[in-house]
Amino acid sequence: MDYKGTWHIYEMELWGEDYFNMEVQAYVTIEGAGLGHFQFGLVSGEMDGEVIKEGTIEKFDFTWDGNDECDSASGNGWLKIREKDVIEGMIKFHRGDRSTFLARRVK
Repeated sequence: MDYKGTWHIYEMELWGEDYFNMEVQAYVTIEGAGLGHFQFGLVSGEMDGEVIKEGTIEKFDFTWDGNDECDSASGNGWLKIREKDVIEGMIKFHRGDRSTFLARRVK
């Protein structure tokens, strides 16, 4: 799985770096079996996903469950390889905001 590993988020559509790196360096980590976790700003969650192929496009499609400033939160999203060691993705809150983002693989 090309998505496996830790990726540092360096750009988000809705939030600036002062927010998304507020507590820790914003990240997404994908582990084996399609599981993972993430944190940006005051949002953190656990992911459950799978690699899907739609025509020639391959994505890691996931749902997530976690917290937003200590309140329960959940949603879905996707990741795809943009170029070597860079992914682009989108994260959506159930009945709420959605934001695209870019992240680099941690070496």
